[in-house]
Amino acid sequence: MALRGNLRDFHTTQLLNLIHLARKTGTLTVESRNGTAQLCFKDGKLIYAALDRQDGRLADVLIRAGKLRPEQLQTLDLSRVQDDKVLGLKLIEAGYVTQQDILASLRAQMLDVVYRLFAWSEGAFRFEPHLQPVQNRIPVPVDLENIIMEGVRRLREVERLKEELPDLDIPVRLTSRPEAIRKVQLSPEEWRVISQVNGRNTIEQIMRRLNMDEIQIRRIIYGLLQAGLIELGTPPPAAPPPGVPSPRPGSGVSRSVVEKLINYFRRL
Repeated sequence: MALRGNLRDFHTTQLLNLIHLARKTGTLTVESRNGTAQLCFKDGKLIYAALDRQDGRLADVLIRAGKLRPEQLQTLDLSRVQDDKVLGLKLIEAGYVTQQDILASLRAQMLDVVYRLFAWSEGAFRFEPHLQPVQNRIPVPVDLENIIMEGVRRLREVERLKEELPDLDIPVRLTSRPEAIRKVQLSPEEWRVISQVNGRNTIEQIMRRLNMDEIQIRRIIYGLLQAGLIELGTPPPAAPPPGVPSPRPGSGVSRSVVEKLINYFRRL
């Protein structure tokens, strides 16, 4: 029987901590406006993670990591190979990648998915015990302790950045000193953000167009603001308040959800 809930009541770090402590095996799926994430576990360790179209296929992972070129797949006529274990062996035999390249790239892909998930503040989740990834994927066991610690650190960073940038629905524009940009060394990600700054695009629109998470966009926008390269525009007019405000779950609801989750994992 699958367990269902929402990240509004139970954050990803708490879910991972329960799975880790109870050494559970199964698949956690989270669906939100940010996309759909799938995390698979075995005996309390993360073994697979995918986000939307980044489905964790080895060929796609290696290409995104810069370890493999698409034409190399075509040279070996491997573009249609669906079994990652077979594909990995053939790529190693051809000298295109090493075993370490494969394991490191898969691990980085998994961590990227989890770290993106940490930025999600809401989303429906379900945990299906004993459900594992498809057989043709390569599982890479990763301990959850450090992942959870990083998740807690990122939550604290998000809270700090939210104090500095409480609203993402606000446009940003370049300052009137274009020469300042030429004097500053920006990262590729910062340049991508700068390219979307036109005085009309809001921070949230830029985040979605560049497929970034809240942590990334808040961190970059805050840095560019501090460097004097951009400035905040005028926020759009506030929507009129609804006639009847939607009730928000109180502490009693959250407590019942927590107790339900803990009891669920104990019974598994």
